[in-house]
Amino acid sequence: MMVLLLSVVALSIDLGYLFNARSELQRAADSAALAGAWELIPTDESFSTVPVSDFHAVRDEALMYASLNHVCRDPLSMDRNEANAATGELVIGELVDLAGGTMSFLEPNSYNAVKVWLLRTAARNGRVPLFFARIFGKQGQDLEATATAALITQIDGFQTPGDAAETLDLLPFALDIQTWNGMLAGGGTDNWTWDFENKSIKAGADGIREVNLYPQGTGSPGNRGTVDIGPSNNSTNDIARQILHGVSAEDLEHFDGELRFDDNGELGLNGDTGISAGVKDELAAIKGQPRMIPIFKSVAGPGNNAQYTIVQFAGIRIMEVKLTGSMSGKKVIIQPAPVVSRGTIAHQGSGTTSYYIYSPARLVKGQ
Repeated sequence: MMVLLLSVVALSIDLGYLFNARSELQRAADSAALAGAWELIPTDESFSTVPVSDFHAVRDEALMYASLNHVCRDPLSMDRNEANAATGELVIGELVDLAGGTMSFLEPNSYNAVKVWLLRTAARNGRVPLFFARIFGKQGQDLEATATAALITQIDGFQTPGDAAETLDLLPFALDIQTWNGMLAGGGTDNWTWDFENKSIKAGADGIREVNLYPQGTGSPGNRGTVDIGPSNNSTNDIARQILHGVSAEDLEHFDGELRFDDNGELGLNGDTGISAGVKDELAAIKGQPRMIPIFKSVAGPGNNAQYTIVQFAGIRIMEVKLTGSMSGKKVIIQPAPVVSRGTIAHQGSGTTSYYIYSPARLVKGQ
């Protein structure tokens, strides 16, 4: 009986050690995948550069976090998989369906996911050692763990974030799609630079084009202007609050908690053509800060009866504000900028529904 009892105790110790090792290995895989996925988001420093398909920073970050999370007190290594083979230990690709889709490798500039496969085998990192099982000739046990982390890079809209007190950095100003697309094609101006080191705006070109968000002339149905993200006929105070503090959960309640495109890829918002000089101080206060704006394809009706048809969202930052003086001199100059936002709703189909807006990296079930 004593022999049997000691054998059960020995087995329990080895099994407990293996369960702990498996948990540590999964933790390492999760952290490595998340760290790599965060590196897929462009920073202010890298935003103006052309994306490349080698993804050195992504691989470096994933490898570093894998090594920092020890398993049985041992650091881990994995193959960099520079060729990005689908069966590799570190794979970067695109997941359209974050609920359980298959990773695609067709368009590197659309990659939004990192998959990590961590091993403790005789060939990689060594088998997990056993103690009492050695009596029966078993020296160690193979273990493995996988994790996939991804970003939302194409959005259908926004919902209330998990923290009801959190707001969305969405400005209630709409820009027409023709002007936006023209800027992406090289139109607009390039008179301002975001100094990412000093977090300041300075005069001069930086390779990122700019456009004027302010409508030149008012009263025309084709004008840009403010949109009501919340109750209809937003007051200047409402707009000023949203500029400074973002769109609140209470604002989204007017859309049943979700501001999103319909099955036709459109979102109708009531608005008001023109931008009031009453919010010039608030706009100036957020210069340089990442924000999001809706992009519309059409607007029907004048003044505060305008109905905007929103078809995209975009990440921007305000570079210059001037809302006094002659109409021709008024301006709210914006340029594209990367924005990380919680509350994003993933777009499941094809086509471009957003520019430069990213969700935080999160663990998913991609293959």
